[in-house]
Amino acid sequence: MNVLHTLFFFTIAISLLVAVHEFGHFWIARCIGVKVLRFSIGFGKVLWQYQKSPQDTQYVISAIPLGGYVKMLDEREGEVKSDDLSMAFNRQSLGARTAIVAAGPIFNLILAVALFWGVLVIGETGIKPILGKAMTGSVAELAGFNEGDEILAVDNKPTPTWMHAISSIIASAFENDGHVKVEVKNREDMQIIRTMLIEAEDRQHPDKLYTKLGLRLWSPPLAPIIGKVLVNSAAEAAGLQQGDLIIRIDDIAVKEWQQWVEIIKGNPNRTMTLNIEREGVPMHFPITPSVYVNNGQAEGKIGASVLIPDQLIKAVQINYSLSPLDAIPEAFLMTYRYSSSTLKMIGQMLGGKASLENLSGPISIAQYAGQSANMGLVHFLKFLGLISVSLGVLNLLPIPVLDGGHLFFFCLEGISGRPVSERMQLLFQKIGIAFLSVLMLTAMFMDISRVAQSF
Repeated sequence: MNVLHTLFFFTIAISLLVAVHEFGHFWIARCIGVKVLRFSIGFGKVLWQYQKSPQDTQYVISAIPLGGYVKMLDEREGEVKSDDLSMAFNRQSLGARTAIVAAGPIFNLILAVALFWGVLVIGETGIKPILGKAMTGSVAELAGFNEGDEILAVDNKPTPTWMHAISSIIASAFENDGHVKVEVKNREDMQIIRTMLIEAEDRQHPDKLYTKLGLRLWSPPLAPIIGKVLVNSAAEAAGLQQGDLIIRIDDIAVKEWQQWVEIIKGNPNRTMTLNIEREGVPMHFPITPSVYVNNGQAEGKIGASVLIPDQLIKAVQINYSLSPLDAIPEAFLMTYRYSSSTLKMIGQMLGGKASLENLSGPISIAQYAGQSANMGLVHFLKFLGLISVSLGVLNLLPIPVLDGGHLFFFCLEGISGRPVSERMQLLFQKIGIAFLSVLMLTAMFMDISRVAQSF
């Protein structure tokens, strides 16, 4: 069921983003007067098609939703009737052709703005970014962060929730060469600017950067009471239930939840004797934490969460939203920031300053789609916005085969006054296909490696 859930939302996400991208090409082409022969979402076996008449556009949905295309009338791809020459793509002015090709990625960026606008208007319920004690020797400790500091802004950008704060710090680390200015309010209500200095080596691995930062979300000492037990987990196998109070594990008395977490993490695949109290009745039974690989290290995990009192949840939660009017400029700003971060990450990977581990292939994207959908509508919309930004930016890169490659040829045509020869275009397209093939294989390899490490 989990796999079907992931595949379903992955298909929804990719189909929507591809449809918007191709609609951009289609709509501008039709507005300019170019005849569109086929509008296709997906590749492979045709599942559905519609064509009003032989002279109209054929609309197609195919089995593999990993792309799409708009086929336009073009003399380079077949014979064109003399009456239709004015509607052929290759007969259009340089400006018209540029507009048609650029429309796809631009529509993806416009979609991202709309999605982020929806996220901002609907609003999010998050946790206030109040810090616990920084990890010893971490970037946060060196920057002087103290327990109880509340993060107000990162590089003057407000951070109302914990997720806003962390994502802004990581994004700023790449945008400002590791210098991140964080405005905090301490326990005495004094506002202070703390500067985090993140080394280039640490910025090469964004997936490990969070650990390097050493930031911890503040939490008061919680009683070691089970709040939720995951299905098919080590906790369920041992017999733990909601409301169980952890008393002792082996010879160690458990006083609070974080102590319990550290014990479990430090004992992967080791059977221990657990003593609990259930509705006032003492009980004991064995428990064996499963193995979970975190940053290359094996840790224990049982699949159970703590019971958090309702009054504590209300005290640390915050509801964040903007009015429809105020959300417009913020949505554009979010799109710009994510686009800028994407470009800088690509540049750093090409320059060897960022690891190729940052590449995500279809497996990772599918997993993110399923996870974000599980978290709710707002998270799924934000995921769609991020992927739409990536699709728009990547397609604008001057790589043959991509839209950006065609735009690069148009740029050369504008400078020289004549089109790039078909022979030269074909040569560069072969290079582009080879480059993208290597990139896709690398991303797939990284995906498979991540999946293998999770077992």
